[in-house]
Amino acid sequence: MGTNIDNKCKQCRRVGEKLFLKGERCLGPKCALVKRNTIPGAHGNKPRRRLSDYGNQLAEKQKAKRYYGVSEKQFRLTYEKASSKKGDAGKNFLRALEFRLDNVIFRLGFANSRSQARQLVNHGHFTVNDVKTDIPSFSVKEGQVIAVREKSKKSPYFRNLGEGLVQAERPSWLHFDTSTMVAKVLHEPKDEDLPQGFNVQMIIEYYSK
Repeated sequence: MGTNIDNKCKQCRRVGEKLFLKGERCLGPKCALVKRNTIPGAHGNKPRRRLSDYGNQLAEKQKAKRYYGVSEKQFRLTYEKASSKKGDAGKNFLRALEFRLDNVIFRLGFANSRSQARQLVNHGHFTVNDVKTDIPSFSVKEGQVIAVREKSKKSPYFRNLGEGLVQAERPSWLHFDTSTMVAKVLHEPKDEDLPQGFNVQMIIEYYSK
């Protein structure tokens, strides 16, 4: 996947909302939106421009894409697969994004951000059903077991997770055993488990043109 080299704080300032791209920093007083809630650039202190319908759809798509940290190609492919399934296309789309392995690792509390989770997956620290899996876009399925490799458990990073891993909040569709660092996908994310900060209908309309 092509790496997004844009400053993470600027990405949040551009959309005017927290995308939680820098983990714990986003929750504290150092967050860019707390210190300087303006659009990046020399004219950032001016009021935000009123957008057209297309502009609003594009902005919503960009916000969701940055939130999950995926490329445009992956984002569109995920939409196309989700829209071909029966049921609500928007909810199917969000569920498919939630089922990405890098997002699952983030949801389990192994990383402070999705970019960090993606790096952990790339380095081959996890298995899915006992098979080493180092592809962040890998889509997990109901019933599959995600675990930290035995070799990785001995690394300083995983040994020092400690209380942070124990106290992490996890969605109801994931079961996690902190003592063994093994998780299981119980079921698809329910409606209440899906992120509520997006107008997914605008994204569907954008791609439907």
